[in-house]
Amino acid sequence: MPPTFKIWVVSLIVLFLKMHVNSALQKRGRLAAGGYPRPEDAAMFGIAQKEDTGLAWRAGRCWQNDLENIPLFLFISLAYVLAGGPELWAIVLFGVFTAARVAHTACYLVSLQPWRLICYATAHFAQLATLGFVIHRVFFATAPSPG
Repeated sequence: MPPTFKIWVVSLIVLFLKMHVNSALQKRGRLAAGGYPRPEDAAMFGIAQKEDTGLAWRAGRCWQNDLENIPLFLFISLAYVLAGGPELWAIVLFGVFTAARVAHTACYLVSLQPWRLICYATAHFAQLATLGFVIHRVFFATAPSPG
């Protein structure tokens, strides 16, 4: 197993845990507000049906943003691993993306601009750089000559 795979798995685990903590915060926000946006959920928990506000709304927006960004990174970074990208750059790029996404969620939950945008852009540029490595390794790197 390439060492970059372990780095990828660490990013995967951290992002997985981040998303689940965010989901728990959304539930906490809904319970604190005393309502769920879908009638079947409100009925099941015996509370009112009402649209998300406050923490529940922000956590929901974080969740949506994660779904728009994290799966693409996981595919691109896995392609990086499979293409044999350098270990050092995997540590840097996967680490920057993961840390920036965690910070983005924290900034979103506490309404912190321009830091939320800075975190988003940092993760985005780390993802683009990872894609650049993949493209280079797959299409432009010269293969070592046999024997």
